[in-house]
Amino acid sequence: MAISPRKLRNDVYSYSYQNDSNTPLVISVLASLIERTLVRNERIGRNCGAKITKNASKTRVFDCHETPDMTIQSYLERIFRYTKAGPSVYVVAYVYIDRFCRSHPEFRITGRNVHRLLITTIMVASKYVEDMNYRNSYFARVGGITTK
Repeated sequence: MAISPRKLRNDVYSYSYQNDSNTPLVISVLASLIERTLVRNERIGRNCGAKITKNASKTRVFDCHETPDMTIQSYLERIFRYTKAGPSVYVVAYVYIDRFCRSHPEFRITGRNVHRLLITTIMVASKYVEDMNYRNSYFARVGGITTK
């Protein structure tokens, strides 16, 4: 059974503010893209062993001390539930992540930095795309981080 392009387009771009369980399809797509990147980076890390571990010991801006237990899908759903950011915000956030990774080839998305990277890029994308925004402190609370 084929899905008509019109039906798919409506699913990708539409969402409801009344139903919390009705998250946009773009969130699942973004979660899938990020998860595949994580798996690829883990594989590269295993194959390059010593060279990566030498640089991996250095803490970077987005790194946290422990890997959060929340899945990327759950984290993005949480962000959507509390911010109601439109689908275009998630697309722009992915563009920001892609540009950041291209301009800093030494940076690798890992389990230790992915959540902070996502909340930061979604916050910046929201401020760029949306007319009304929450404060940085609100995004920090939603993302489970401090503003510091």
